Amino acid sequence: MARVPKFLDVSVPLAHGLPTYPGNPEFELQPIKRIADGGSSNVSRLVMGTHTGTHLDAPRHFIDDGIGVDELALNLLIGRARVIDVPKRGPITADDLAAAGLREDLRVLLKTPNSSLWNSNTFHQDYAHLAAGGARYLVEQGVRVVGIDYLSIEQFKSAGAPAHRTLLSNGIIIIEGLNLSEADPGMYEMYCLPLRITGGDGAPARVVLKH
Repeated sequence: MARVPKFLDVSVPLAHGLPTYPGNPEFELQPIKRIADGGSSNVSRLVMGTHTGTHLDAPRHFIDDGIGVDELALNLLIGRARVIDVPKRGPITADDLAAAGLREDLRVLLKTPNSSLWNSNTFHQDYAHLAAGGARYLVEQGVRVVGIDYLSIEQFKSAGAPAHRTLLSNGIIIIEGLNLSEADPGMYEMYCLPLRITGGDGAPARVVLKH
């Protein structure tokens, strides 16, 4: 009997109360038409930032003349991805990543204690993040896509955003806002499709892993 693939949605639900990075718009679903009020159909307005919930960072996020999210290569956003368990808070260093034994992994998803933070509606500043040296290590290893399980891959209010700039200036796509609590370390097929926003510095995305 053929094995039935298991699909795991590692996107966070967009709903009222979803934590947002300070300074970004909070998610709102505003009713415009409602059948219960005599309307012919139900229609709503979405209010959200380009970096709300599970989302991608395009180079334009930190590089003014960088490409937008609509120009990202889809072949990088669909394919084999490796979930790496990094069970620590604070900075994820080059040594932490070296210990995981990356071997020609083009897509790497960092599973940290951050995934438990989605149980709270409050934004937490002390999330696990990628250190500048860790970002350089990923570049050296040839990684093309890196994801993390909270709203930023960067240390909160890090001066100069070195991790973002190192990754994006080298063409590495960043996925933020994942929830990897149900994803065991290992290899998956990843499907990551951002909204096709022309010139967007980022975009919300649905990310699914097939095991």
